Amino acid sequence: MTAGSEDTGALEAGALARLFHQARTANRWQQRPVEKGTLEALYDLVRLCPTSVNSQPGRFVFVTSPEGRERLRPALSPGNVEKTMTAPVTVIVAHDLAFFETLPRTFPMVDAKSWFSGNPAFAEQTAFRNGTLEAGYLILAARALGLDAGPMSGFDNAAVDREFFPDGRLKSNILVNLGYGDPEGLFPRLPRLDFDEACRFA
Repeated sequence: MTAGSEDTGALEAGALARLFHQARTANRWQQRPVEKGTLEALYDLVRLCPTSVNSQPGRFVFVTSPEGRERLRPALSPGNVEKTMTAPVTVIVAHDLAFFETLPRTFPMVDAKSWFSGNPAFAEQTAFRNGTLEAGYLILAARALGLDAGPMSGFDNAAVDREFFPDGRLKSNILVNLGYGDPEGLFPRLPRLDFDEACRFA
């Protein structure tokens, strides 16, 4: 920020570049481990994400072992196998269909649990929407901690759910590979829509 300019509270250009302008979807990885403490710090940021009635339906499985990767392999689309098998971490981002069980603790002001406990369709809609929001925060939090992210929807959700969530309470949403990206694996950035194409005032 230049001397005398108004402090708007906006992040400095370097931070914005790290989170947005220079950030890319990682496809190849350096053989550099991600420490458990980094993943714990990641969740400490993700859990601050705003969610409806502080519902926090997101659930996160950090796949880091060879055995875990092999359990995941059959569910992956062919184009996502290598990048996932070589990623230091793959996060299965899921949502808890019974998230409302914790509402008496996380949203004690009213009996919000009763809004969802007898309405499974409303509970599932809320869990999916807010769990997706948490997934977006996970990507930004990873970048803020110096990691690169490779989110993917190219996998068989039902197969992942059978393997990792057999009781049916959790449902997978997306996968996010995490680690320290290899710049050689980046594709050229594709065009983005302009403001006037994607936005309007009302």
